[in-house]
Amino acid sequence: MAMLRTIKPKNARSKRALEAREPQIVEKEKTAIFVRGEKTSEPVRIAMKDLHAFKLPHSINFSKKNPIHPFDVDPSRGVQSLEFFSNKNDASLFVVGMHSKKRPNGLTWVRCFNGQVLDMIEIGLEKAVPMSEFKTTKMTPGHRFLMCFQSDLFSTHPSYILLKSMLLDFYNGHEIDQIPLEGLEAVMTITAGPLANDATSTTLEPTNGQTDLVVDTTKENLPLVHLRVYNTKVSAVAGSKTPTVALTEMGPRLDFRIRRIKFPDEEMMAQALRRAKMEKKNIEKGLGKKKKNIELDAMGDLIGKIHLGKQELKSLQSRKMKGLKEPKTNVRRKREDGAEGEEVAGGGEGRGKAKRAKKAAAAEDVDVNMSD
Repeated sequence: MAMLRTIKPKNARSKRALEAREPQIVEKEKTAIFVRGEKTSEPVRIAMKDLHAFKLPHSINFSKKNPIHPFDVDPSRGVQSLEFFSNKNDASLFVVGMHSKKRPNGLTWVRCFNGQVLDMIEIGLEKAVPMSEFKTTKMTPGHRFLMCFQSDLFSTHPSYILLKSMLLDFYNGHEIDQIPLEGLEAVMTITAGPLANDATSTTLEPTNGQTDLVVDTTKENLPLVHLRVYNTKVSAVAGSKTPTVALTEMGPRLDFRIRRIKFPDEEMMAQALRRAKMEKKNIEKGLGKKKKNIELDAMGDLIGKIHLGKQELKSLQSRKMKGLKEPKTNVRRKREDGAEGEEVAGGGEGRGKAKRAKKAAAAEDVDVNMSD
């Protein structure tokens, strides 16, 4: 597959667009692409459809089949195709669905960094119940889950640690100390049973002659992973400030095992986790780089200082402002009062002019009454 050509910016606008596609210090919502392989099965289609719905609107679904094998030794059939889609669609997350006799009902989760594949994990579905079979209210598109990992394996076993990191990155989860009940619509639980007695530990050694760190866990007796999604309903309790939360399963219901894993390269992973020197508070609040005269208060709101010069109120242009204009009646009264004052102060000549003006006004009133 032909790779994308390198684009050189010709103006400032195209330069800003290319810089926006580069890795950022504070990443926004990542885009995920759901790709179908050459062959797919019904459980794979069920899982991809529902997982795609949870990721909306930051999700792209490829309806056509693609000859992609992410773990293939030939990069033209796997890694290069995913990197091409990543650069073309500005996406860093992939879910590839495949089905074969040797590896049935397979889903491969892929992460990319800077247009290159970072790590991958393949799971084998053993049970898939679609969301449509659960007659409950569904989650609003665009909302985030409360994700709960219920096993010690997600913090001790390398395979399950990578699975947890992948799911959190897909659905933009982060660790919290308290649960905000307002706005909480759905809960995703990922449960793994304890290791069996005959389970073996993961050996981080390349397999199948590949130079990358790919581990096949099919020979290990790893426990099943159960993924469930529940809808929440908050109800008040009489005499108590703490409400109760009821969970109703809304689907999908997925049971799977971990098969193959491609661990990230150490240098690339260190570059992906690199952070610029900035305040930790600004990173958590999404402020990014510390800017001059901009800070965060105790409530997490942005506060900015604006420095203005000395204001001269006398020089303000207020004649064209409708709210500052005087009514016409007030202007006429001032003019008449000023004219009468000038006539009185001017002596006999001023009094004569005033008399003539009054006679002219009286004559006009008489003419108007006669015409009526």
